[in-house]
Amino acid sequence: MRLLIAAVLLITAPWPSSAQPLAPASPPATLSAAEMEKFLVDGRIVKKKESSKGVTSAYRVTLSDGSLTHDAQVQNVDIAKPYFDVGPKKSEVNFKDSYRYNVAAYRLAVLLGLDNVPMSVERNVEGKTVAMTWWLDGVMDDGDRRKKKIPQSNPARAADYYNVMFVFDELIQNRDRNQGNIVWAADSKMWLIDHTRAFRLGRDLQTPGSLTRVERSLFEKLRALDRQAFTDSVAKTLTKDEIEALFVRRDKLVQLFDEKIKVLGEDKILYTIR
Repeated sequence: MRLLIAAVLLITAPWPSSAQPLAPASPPATLSAAEMEKFLVDGRIVKKKESSKGVTSAYRVTLSDGSLTHDAQVQNVDIAKPYFDVGPKKSEVNFKDSYRYNVAAYRLAVLLGLDNVPMSVERNVEGKTVAMTWWLDGVMDDGDRRKKKIPQSNPARAADYYNVMFVFDELIQNRDRNQGNIVWAADSKMWLIDHTRAFRLGRDLQTPGSLTRVERSLFEKLRALDRQAFTDSVAKTLTKDEIEALFVRRDKLVQLFDEKIKVLGEDKILYTIR
């Protein structure tokens, strides 16, 4: 984790006044990944606010270490059911909804060179192990953006980020991507949050038809993803079977894009985010 998470820490330019963004929790700061992780793990909780969105028990807290003050999301859900039925299109066998997948998603994103999944770490809060995730200020979820009819400032860049999301969600087999966990900065950078229903055991790609293009550096790191390095990184946040299924999907993703490149050429498939 050698990234300087400056991109995560930047308080983005404000949305139009009608968007009513969250007020920044503190002045922006530039921290190393190690400093940021220490703050999330050791920062004292000085305020707690229940979340009005989402179906799990996540809530927002304000952390302080005496010099830096910033907000974080606390996610403590950890549910496993042999069968989960919320309708014919969402029924699932071996259903899991767990905070640990937020941590695993961030660690995987780092290995893939992605800077649009906020840092999430394990921590004990009130006697429970939770995911403590850096709170993003100055962003708006996609549902609110669409409801308020706020256009993207850079539609081409937004489209590039959608393609990143499609690849990432196939890799982790995310079963719960929705408008509430896609959030946008004012410069059309997409942030991906809340991955508690990901890392399923399915080995097939869910929606291969959506995989039309892949960001160049992401594809290179996806191909080079080392099983042992990944296993060491995710530690106890993923099971052996979850890791195995992810690498089967990785191989299928690489094969799919290799075949597309062979037919259409790199210029039609590979791109760099604008």
